Amino acid sequence: MKIYTKFGDGGQTYLASGKKVSKTDRRVDLYGTCDELNSTIGLALALSQKASLEKAFLDHLQMIQSFLFEIGSELAGYVPKESKDGTVVQALDVDGLEKEIDRLVSSLPEIKFFILPGGTEMASTLHIARTICRRLERDLLVYIESGGEIHNDLRIYINRLSDYLFVAARFVNLSLGHEETIWKSRTKSN
Repeated sequence: MKIYTKFGDGGQTYLASGKKVSKTDRRVDLYGTCDELNSTIGLALALSQKASLEKAFLDHLQMIQSFLFEIGSELAGYVPKESKDGTVVQALDVDGLEKEIDRLVSSLPEIKFFILPGGTEMASTLHIARTICRRLERDLLVYIESGGEIHNDLRIYINRLSDYLFVAARFVNLSLGHEETIWKSRTKSN
């Protein structure tokens, strides 16, 4: 398999549907951002090798990364034939994320103040992934508002995923014994 095709040298690319589009096409932006998110989660998982973390947590994060590959394919215009709703995302996928969020939150201290992104290398990387996920969600909404079609379950999943990544970063910091940094206002004393 050749890595370079030279098709993109003129600023054009093909969607999974076979349609030729400019590399500035909104669809290309969407699946590019999804790939950026996926890659950042991959970095977080690579950093997890330095740490002792719960296997169930790491397995769930790995499953999310694989699922994001499918979502990226859908954003590029590919929808599997077995998908009756036109999306790879099902309501069960959102429910699964919510259950994992609830499971992780049950072990975390209550948030009484705003916390700053950071902590361990892995937690910091998950915070970066969260911000990329939020950007993907905003870009999905811009695409939808401009007349593009994205299945609602996919949009909801991306929204919930950013919540999960926030909780996951907190879970990593707690698991590795790293205190979260509380935001302190320059104008108010906390």
